This record gives sequence, structure tokens and C-alpha cells, in this order.
Amino acid sequence: MTPPTPWRPTLARALHRNRSLPNARYLQLATLTRDQKPANRTVVFRGFLEASNQLKFVTDQRSAKVGQIQSCSWTEACWYFPKTREQFRISGQLRLIDRDCADASLQRQRQLTWKALSESAQEQFAWPTPGMPQTENPAAIESLDADRPLLSFCLVLLEPNRVDHLELRGMPQQRRLYHLESSGQWSVQPVNP
Repeated sequence: MTPPTPWRPTLARALHRNRSLPNARYLQLATLTRDQKPANRTVVFRGFLEASNQLKFVTDQRSAKVGQIQSCSWTEACWYFPKTREQFRISGQLRLIDRDCADASLQRQRQLTWKALSESAQEQFAWPTPGMPQTENPAAIESLDADRPLLSFCLVLLEPNRVDHLELRGMPQQRRLYHLESSGQWSVQPVNP
């Protein structure tokens, strides 16, 4: 089990205080393309991997993001909570859990995350290949099994090593930098906003 972190309760409080806003679960995730150009997209926060500080997202195996994760796993996520006027920038490494992942516990997490999705969210993984030209007669859509992820379904984990928390409400504004030290402990440093 991962020891508690000083930033996690702050993020949990922001999530709780913004829970009435559906868009509070959306954040931006930046990666690099194979030719080292930035790529940014909005993803849905799917919770934390149990017994860890890893943030969970999902993606389609056929999407460009998968190649970006495989070529350079470093990322930064930016999450803004409008109700409380807080921003979290979370840096770290991404890990892709696809159908070929040999770790049984991570495959179980992949399956549990699949089961937690709505049927309409699951159906998106049966759609034609993302980013390809549309055709008038798309290929037959794969049938769904609510208990077994489609082959295109991937779990993505973000293992944070730096968190920048900015509170824009109040004067003076508050900002804290959290950093994972080589000892495995987190340090916190208040800084100017």
C-alpha cells in the first residue's frame, strides 16, 4: 500500500466540493508525439487505482495516444475546478494496461474499470477506428460483454511525481509544489503564485 501523500486530501476535497459540476471530472492530459510535438486532449478521471496514488483514465488501443504513451511515457495533466477556483498540474509517468499486460492484478483493475463504465461509454470501444476517415458503411460493431473488456479497451495509469496546486480564490492566492523525493516521501514547498 502506498503511504498517504500530502496533496491527495487537497485533491479529494476539490473533487468533493466540485462534485455538482459534471465537468469537474474532466482534465487535460499532455503527451508528446513520436516527432516530439505536443499533443493535448481532455480525459475523464476514473478514480484512483486502489491502494495507490495513481490516477485512472481509459483509452482506445487504436488511438494515437497509445503510441504517444509507448514512445514517451512522461506527461502532465492540468485540472481546473471552477467552483473552488483551484488548479492542479500533475506530472509523472503514464502506464498503459492493455489486453497483453502480464500483471494479473492490473488486468483485474482493467476489468473492474471496464465494468464501472456505462454501457454507452463501453460502446465507444466498439466504434470504428478513431482518427480514420468515416465511411458510409462502417464495419459491424463488436458485441458487448459488460463483464469482459473489448480488446480495444485500455486502462491508463498516471503515477505522479510532482503536483503543483494553485488556489486562485482569496488574497493572497496560495500555491504549493509537492515533489516525490528519491526516498519515496513527498516534500511540500509553498511558493509565490
